[in-house]
Amino acid sequence: MIHLVLVEPEIPQNTGNIARTCALTGAKLHLVRPLGFSLEEKQLKRAGLDYWDKVDLEVHDSIDAFLALYGEKNLYLITTKASTSLYEHAFQEEVFFLFGKETAGLSQELHEAYPENRLRIPMMQREGLRSLNLSNAAAVVLYEALRQRKFQGNFIISEK
Repeated sequence: MIHLVLVEPEIPQNTGNIARTCALTGAKLHLVRPLGFSLEEKQLKRAGLDYWDKVDLEVHDSIDAFLALYGEKNLYLITTKASTSLYEHAFQEEVFFLFGKETAGLSQELHEAYPENRLRIPMMQREGLRSLNLSNAAAVVLYEALRQRKFQGNFIISEK
């Protein structure tokens, strides 16, 4: 299984878009509090459209609560601070991809706890530009893991 973990997400539309992507791919979505919005917020519901009942969702009260359950699993921090590319790693086992909040990324404590498990999405270096939008980054990472697994499952690859 592939897990997308949003640590303290702030923008409901991003989370809604990621929820929709998870519903359509079978990935599990984890939300780690505090959240910058209510799970009942209109923008969140609108972004996820009518897919929310299809999302495998788990909400955690804190990063410590999440790590107590999953800290020994294959955790990968997706960060611009990594030197290793996402494309230099194989994801055949159960994986958890952690994404930080939109304004600050993941905490220094997480970086220190998992220094060998930090991955980046390759991007051009352009002045004043920092990173992809959270929902776009999550989709890039998720689909790379699915591609490596040759889209096992009930994926429609082609209508031919």
